Amino acid sequence: MSEQLRKHFEEIVPLTDEEFDGIYSFFKYKKLKKHQYLIQENEQVMHIYFVLKGLLKASFIDNEGKEHIVQFAMENWWISDFNSFYNEVPSSMTIDCLEEVELVYVSRENLEKICAENQKIEHFFRIKNSFGYVALQQRILSLLTTNAKDRFERFSVQYPQLLQRISKTIIASYLGVSRETLSRISSKV
Repeated sequence: MSEQLRKHFEEIVPLTDEEFDGIYSFFKYKKLKKHQYLIQENEQVMHIYFVLKGLLKASFIDNEGKEHIVQFAMENWWISDFNSFYNEVPSSMTIDCLEEVELVYVSRENLEKICAENQKIEHFFRIKNSFGYVALQQRILSLLTTNAKDRFERFSVQYPQLLQRISKTIIASYLGVSRETLSRISSKV
């Protein structure tokens, strides 16, 4: 477990054994079954999670009861309701497990301690947050400016491993199209 997280950190910043051991001491381990919730709407989110194994989805239910999938998280990805985590407000999203999941997680308070004590980790999270922000902007622009076929093709290229792990109904929801539209598009690709 710890080796996977260390390798992830070291994709951006080198760490000594002592540095990593100090950082890792703030993390806790959690295991959830398929269909369990990691976060439910209106909860106060106190942690961010690093996925060791499995697959999760973050979604929002609108006033008409329609689910809108905001993101997925698989191995070596971070997930949380970041608005709730950083701004200390109730969550607006639900995060549930699409597969059995193993995670390590850290509290906001401990993340602040880690970043205050170790500039490398502060740099790591700044870079990760920047990458996440760019990806989010690209996703919004794609939803606003491309057709369903182009969105599916982009998804297929960016996340080929997810095509095998997620149902077409869930992929359709993520892309903002009906299941029937996705079936029509994917049969032509």
